[in-house]
Amino acid sequence: MIVVMEQVLAYFIMVLVGLCMGSFAGATVWRLRARQLVHDKKAGEEVDPVEYRHLNKLTKNSLTRDHSVCLNCSYKLKWYDLIPLVSWISLGGRCRKCRKPIGYFEPIIELSLALFFVLSYAFWPSPLNTSPEIIRFVIWLASGVGLTILFAYDKKWSILPDVVNYVIIGLGLISALLVIISSTNQLQTLIDVIGSVAILSGLYLLIYVTSRGKWVGFGDVKLCLGLALLLADWQLAFIALFAANLIGSLVVMPGLITKKLKGDSHVPFGPLLIAGFVIAGLFGPYIINLYQHLIF
Repeated sequence: MIVVMEQVLAYFIMVLVGLCMGSFAGATVWRLRARQLVHDKKAGEEVDPVEYRHLNKLTKNSLTRDHSVCLNCSYKLKWYDLIPLVSWISLGGRCRKCRKPIGYFEPIIELSLALFFVLSYAFWPSPLNTSPEIIRFVIWLASGVGLTILFAYDKKWSILPDVVNYVIIGLGLISALLVIISSTNQLQTLIDVIGSVAILSGLYLLIYVTSRGKWVGFGDVKLCLGLALLLADWQLAFIALFAANLIGSLVVMPGLITKKLKGDSHVPFGPLLIAGFVIAGLFGPYIINLYQHLIF
């Protein structure tokens, strides 16, 4: 009974923290976009005037004095307007002051990260009974927050912000070092990490260079580097690559058949890579074990 209660409490914490981190991720996406628009306008690039006008208000304060506001009426949200998911539901998805729709973007991100945290705890492939493994799990969850930001940003604007990519790479480096240090065969583990980087980031770097940036962007190369380091295993990297392309085919083929997409249509690949990465990270070891049992 005590064990069951501990598990229920653990899942409750995962949901609660996931929702809170989802709220943070959603707010970060809008702030990154606002600063991107300001940067683009200063650089002389064309920006959407309506989008710029709505988001520019998010750049008026420093990070220490930053507050969430309604993008329509600039109403400064109070603490009770910022309770993840609960505030959105209680207000019917509208601003408390101007009553204009807020949209589904924020609650979807909050629910997605809560689901990611729960699935990560439920299907983490290694026992969480050593310090290195617990640290790796925390890094995995933190990376999930950054990857959610990248997923949403790339899906909406087909850009992978460098600042988030660099955070993911940094977390990946720490995670990979932990794997190598705690391994009983450090040389083989180092080779596995190098193989993971070669399969994911190396392949996309080759595609980027060959196509001169027409097929994939350099942001995808950086993203793959972070994902490869977090996986730290060439077999998992291969599963992530396969899963990303399989999901991409399932997403693209209906559009091509119905002619909603053309052969030269741009499809952001960042979200597909992230989805493949999550599948490989959580279920890859089980897939490898199943494959080995079937073959041998």
